[in-house]
Amino acid sequence: MTENTEKILKEALKLPPIERATIVDRLVSSLDKTDKTIDDLWRKEIENRIGAYESGKMETVSVEEVLAKYKNK
Repeated sequence: MTENTEKILKEALKLPPIERATIVDRLVSSLDKTDKTIDDLWRKEIENRIGAYESGKMETVSVEEVLAKYKNK
């Protein structure tokens, strides 16, 4: 780590937790490259699932049921 990076980190650690979390979020977001094709495919999948749920073609399962199913595997 460079001296400048160490200095920034030292100062950042003095900030309140919420401000540090904001910095972390912004830094991580800057590393992520969005892929419009993937985003569009996920958007379509979400819309399809919502439509299936609203039309009664898809049933929901509680988180408790899911956890119980996989707890002993």
